[in-house]
Amino acid sequence: MVTGLNHITLSVNDLDRAFGFYTSVLGLRPVARWYKGAYLAAGDLWLCLSLEKDIPNRSLNPTYDHVAFSVSEKDFHPLCSRIVTAGAKLWQENHSEGDSLYFLDHDGHRLEIHVSNLESRIEALKQHPPKELVFYDPPD
Repeated sequence: MVTGLNHITLSVNDLDRAFGFYTSVLGLRPVARWYKGAYLAAGDLWLCLSLEKDIPNRSLNPTYDHVAFSVSEKDFHPLCSRIVTAGAKLWQENHSEGDSLYFLDHDGHRLEIHVSNLESRIEALKQHPPKELVFYDPPD
């Protein structure tokens, strides 16, 4: 049985640029770095940056796939400013509960910073239930 999210690995074209963006702009904590990769911590989640050349253009991907990072309400607007100042392209407006900023890193990975949690998302669903909504009982 899966017990949680273990880590996320993102392929990057330029390790120095990606390392700087994720540490200096987003504020992830560097844990380890080597010639082809790096490990960064975001709370209990760890992110692996893996150097790969000739990555296809992810910004052409029409799906909603993305990685969301939790941020506090007080840190949300200052972090938004840092992300925009760093030149990150925004890829979507926020249409969900809680403050969110949807942006691309330099390699085209779809990212989000989000002020909320699963519990508040569930409460929002209860307030405005979408068609065919089903809730399941939590495990014992």
